[in-house]
Amino acid sequence: MSIFSLSYFDFYIQSLCYNKDMEKIVFVCLGNICRSPMAEFVMKDLAEKMGQHYEIESRATSSWEHGNPIHPGTQKILSEHGIYFDPDKGSQKISSEDFRYFDQIIAMDESNVADLEKVAPENQKHKIKMLLNKPVPDPWYTGDFEETFALVKEGCLRILEK
Repeated sequence: MSIFSLSYFDFYIQSLCYNKDMEKIVFVCLGNICRSPMAEFVMKDLAEKMGQHYEIESRATSSWEHGNPIHPGTQKILSEHGIYFDPDKGSQKISSEDFRYFDQIIAMDESNVADLEKVAPENQKHKIKMLLNKPVPDPWYTGDFEETFALVKEGCLRILEK
């Protein structure tokens, strides 16, 4: 079976089984419907195009949006840029297991960092950092999904260039 005959989901599951040493990154924002899923799918797209391999997911600091799908504005901007996303992805709150599992926990703003530091085990706090040295504005409030996309892409490229 060639890699090209696998569905994206099957390829993802297969890659997890064969790449146990792959770096694991989780992007985190308040609700996991705008910024963090945008970062998840932008990073997956860029990493694939650059031939780099990571396990990439996204989470929320709150349960306000639990189970809700990716915001339509985020879906639209990803589609406009030709980036695949899972339309069935639902919001998930970060768990204590996530702090142990992921190598990098990347927040979108200072508020996310503060929320993460409140719940992170002490020996896992070193994994928490911001995507950029400035906040990524939440398009839920600003309505500017293009600005958020540009900043998310900038941050993801910086991670991949390290």
